[in-house]
This record gives sequence, structure tokens and C-alpha cells, in this order.
Amino acid sequence: MSAGGTGTRHLLVRNHNFRALMVSSTFGVLGNAVAAVALPVIAAVELDASNFEVAALAGMTFLPWLLFGLAIGVWVDRLPRRPVMLASLAARVVVLALLPLGYWLGFLSTPLLFAAAFLAGIASVFFQLADAALVQQAVTPDELMEGNGLITGSGAAADAAGRSVAGWLTTMAGASNTLVVQLATSVVSLIAIQRLDVKEIVQPHTDRRILHDMWAGLRYTFSTAPLRAILLNAALWNLGGNIAASLLVLLVLRTLGESEVWLGFLLAAASAGGAVGGITAHSMGERFGSGPLWRWSMVPGVFGYASLLMLTPGWGMLWGILGMFVMGASVAWNIVVGSSFRQRVCPPGMMGRLGAASRTVSWGMLALASVLAGVLAETLGIREAVLIGVLIASLAPLVALVGPLRGVRRLEDLVEAPGPHLGTPEKGLGTSGRA
Repeated sequence: MSAGGTGTRHLLVRNHNFRALMVSSTFGVLGNAVAAVALPVIAAVELDASNFEVAALAGMTFLPWLLFGLAIGVWVDRLPRRPVMLASLAARVVVLALLPLGYWLGFLSTPLLFAAAFLAGIASVFFQLADAALVQQAVTPDELMEGNGLITGSGAAADAAGRSVAGWLTTMAGASNTLVVQLATSVVSLIAIQRLDVKEIVQPHTDRRILHDMWAGLRYTFSTAPLRAILLNAALWNLGGNIAASLLVLLVLRTLGESEVWLGFLLAAASAGGAVGGITAHSMGERFGSGPLWRWSMVPGVFGYASLLMLTPGWGMLWGILGMFVMGASVAWNIVVGSSFRQRVCPPGMMGRLGAASRTVSWGMLALASVLAGVLAETLGIREAVLIGVLIASLAPLVALVGPLRGVRRLEDLVEAPGPHLGTPEKGLGTSGRA
């Protein structure tokens, strides 16, 4: 393994394994951003799907986390991660290629769209769990904040570019044809992953049943107050925030009557904010402390989502662009701090299961939120559903501000302090704190 030293050279320069992971992640996000815009537009415009179907489609890529995340996490811990990433990328290319092919040959349908999104979601579960485990092994513990900040920032910038381009391409070339861009970026990710040279730490062969390891991962995820607080914060944010996010296509295209170009700008603004948040997370954590940064990060994010309620046609869309930028930066700060803490405290052989259990809960909320958004849009109306999402999302910063981590300045100290500490299961505040 080449984790790179802690010299004066930039992490991207001194660590070729991190560089390969960052290239793969960035191009993967670029392709996913294009698909994230194209898929709901295919449903809303090319297939004339209902409001419920358009909103629920967003949850199909996250539903596999809820159904299979724990089991896949066990497999990722038992297998070399690099081949898993290569196979999942190849599978995603094949699945999503069916959609432009179906458009060209005339067999594209709403069931096919849902099935492709679901299968692509399964491939993403494998890829993202393996990727997070390799990041932990490609850098030193002291480089985690810097590395996660760079990956989050570059990914958010790619997301902004992808969503902006996709908004324009879906108008000019058609939503289904736009997916060709996603296929091309997946090839670049494949090439980058092939350049990895990490001596992986893989769980030794065991005869334990998969259910045993699934339960171990889930138990570890809830074993300490910091892990519980970070997880509950993310779950509440994803549930409320994704209700609003799932309705953005309907709000822009149907309620406001605006074009896909404005939709792309709104989504790109969130990603641009994420790029700024990711790049600045390390320096802000050093200046203000990772604890305060994590606790307060979601407060401006709530106001960012609330700006969607102020959208009006034309120049009134600018409120949403500003708000989504703020929201993106807030989420990036929160993700970088939370992810770095989990990677710092978690043993390498448990990383796949910790990531799976955490995302099964938090990202599983994304799938539930999409279905709930569809129901609320059909029964109450689109704007009313967005308001409910914002109110639920506001509970996330409340958990952070009044929870067991309210007085902690540096989350890193919970791991490094001698004796009983919060980074070890069932010790210190982990036995008595509640989140």
C-alpha cells in the first residue's frame, strides 16, 4: 500500500493511489450527474409519466441500499475492492446503455426506466462501498480530512458541470441521448481504477454466516454516541431534503413551466456549493474545529432548501440558485467531517459493513423520501410537499446542536484521547449518550 507521506507536497502529487481514486470518483460523479438530470426528464417529457412516477423514480437508485446494503457490505469486506469496483462500473454501463438503445429502437418504457435505475443503483452500492474502503487504505489517518475534502470538492464540481451540461443536452439532443455521456465517463473511471496499486486489507476467509457479519456491522454502526449522532443527523436530512429534491423536476417543469435549462442551473448551483464546501472543509475544520463545523453545517442548508418555496418564473429562479448553492456547501461540510470520523475510527476489515449499515439507514431514507414525495405531491400539491420536506430536514441540525456531541470541539480527539473514548464501541459517552 502506498499511503503517501505527510510531506509538503500536495496530496494529489505525493499519492498516486489517491489520485487514481479521485479521478475515478470525479468522472463517476460527472456521469451520475448527467443521469440524475436525464432520468426524470425521460420520465416527465419522453414518457409523460405521472407526478408520482417522476418523484418515485429518484428513489430507485437508492432503494438497493435499503434492501441489499447490509449484505453487499459483507461481500465488500470479504472481497478485494478493486475488482468489485471494476465489475460494478461495467455492469452500470451495460444497464444504462439499454435506455438510449430503447429510445432508438422504440422499446423504451416506464417499467424499463425504473428497472434500469434500480439495477444501476445496485451496481452503485458495490462501487461506493468498495471506494470508501479503499480511500481509507490509500491515505494516512491524518490525511483523511484533506482527502475527503478534495474528493467531495472535485466531485461536487463535476456534479455541477454534469448537471449544467445535462440540462442543455436534454433540450438539444433529447434526454435519452444524453445518457451517452454517462457511458463515456464510466469508461474513464474504469481506466483510473485499473491504475490502482493498493495492498488491500481484506477480511480473512471465514465460515461465519453472512447474517452474522451483517449484524456485526449494524451493531458497530450504533455502538457509540458519535456514530449514532452522525447517522441520525444524516437520516433526518436525507428524508426531508430528498422530499424537496425529488420534486424539483416537477416544480420547475410543471408548476413553474420553466425549461430543463433552469433545472440544470438549480442542480448545478447545489453542486457548485458542494465544490466550495468540499475544498474549504479541511481549512474550516482546522479554524473552527470539526465539531462546531459538523453541528452548524446543516443550519444554512435548511434555508437553502426553503428558497425553493420562493421560486417564480423568470428571474425569480435566482432565489433558488442562491439557496441551492448554500445548501450544497452545507452538505459538503457535514459529509466531509462525518465521513472522515467514520474512516478514522473504523477498522479496515469492518469498513464495508460500517459503510453499508450507515448508508442503509441514511441513504435508505432517500428511497423512502422519493416515494413519500410522490404521495404528497399527488395528495397535497407540489409546493406543499416541498414545505413538508423542509420542515423534516430542519430536524437534522437540531439533533446535532442538542445531541451528545454539542460540546465537542474536535471529533478527532474522540479517537486519539488515551483511555476510554468515544471512538471505541461501548466506552465513554458511547454507553450513556443518546442520539
